[in-house]
Amino acid sequence: MPQTILITGVAGFIGFHLARRLAEALPDARLISFDNLNPYYDVRLKAARLQSLAHYANFSFEKIDLADKGAVNALFANSRPDVVLHMAAQAGVRYSLEAPQSYIDSNITGFLNILEACRAVPPRHLIYASSSSVYGLNTATPFHESHKADSPASLYGATKKANEEMAHAYAHLFGFPATGLRFFTVYGPWGRPDMAFFKFTQGILAGEPIPVYNQGAMLRDFTFVDDVVTGIVRLMDAPPAGTPPHAVYNIGAGQPVQLLDCIRALEQALGRTAILDLQPIQPGDVKATHADTTALRAAVGYAPSTPLAEGVQQFVAWYRGHYGV
Repeated sequence: MPQTILITGVAGFIGFHLARRLAEALPDARLISFDNLNPYYDVRLKAARLQSLAHYANFSFEKIDLADKGAVNALFANSRPDVVLHMAAQAGVRYSLEAPQSYIDSNITGFLNILEACRAVPPRHLIYASSSSVYGLNTATPFHESHKADSPASLYGATKKANEEMAHAYAHLFGFPATGLRFFTVYGPWGRPDMAFFKFTQGILAGEPIPVYNQGAMLRDFTFVDDVVTGIVRLMDAPPAGTPPHAVYNIGAGQPVQLLDCIRALEQALGRTAILDLQPIQPGDVKATHADTTALRAAVGYAPSTPLAEGVQQFVAWYRGHYGV
């Protein structure tokens, strides 16, 4: 019998790439998905992602808000998913200073609704999006899953750590396997407009100064989206078997890059020179991220293979094609 896979946040960056990969790789699977299409960033980009998924015969979409418990429960009851890929969340570190309630609604209440739905209709595996932001003020790099993550630098990071604790409790109490993934600065085609690659590309092409925080002295573990999706797909059939059946993994490139080197790669791909607007570090930001991916490699053979220069070229090619610049 074909399996049913539920993807939340499917109009978002990672959710979209995940749905496309699965639609092509598993044509006999039922791909059920939802998103609330919130206006945190340009809804037209989200709609374009959905449009590109619409031609897959095994893909279906419903517009549902995570905070709508009745709608979430009804979807689970009707579809009875074998695997739940929960990518939906209110993203963004800096925005959590402006609109904290949206993080509680989506990342706490919304995640509770997902866990309660899994309690009622237990899947074979729940995989949910966490974040490298859980490491907060920890400065011991590379970050390992065993490191303390109890000093959040933002409300966003705090909600993601709360998700891990909530999932652990539900796995312990109700027995369904759950895996959290701490994403490290994911980038690539169809990326989010609030992320550095998108903003820098937009500014460089417009000939406008681009804001570079902490005077450029930032290290980021930039991770290409195709590598991330490969890791998630491999994990689908590898639910944790511990007691409780809950695991958390870093999913990053494992090779941090200086922010100024990232900008140089963009300049080369665009054939333009950036105008740098050097600024102090922003509230909620951390100076460095670096993923230790040993655990995920041991679990499913995770081995990111996309060099930064290649990933930047792919992003720039998509950006120019999508926006006609």
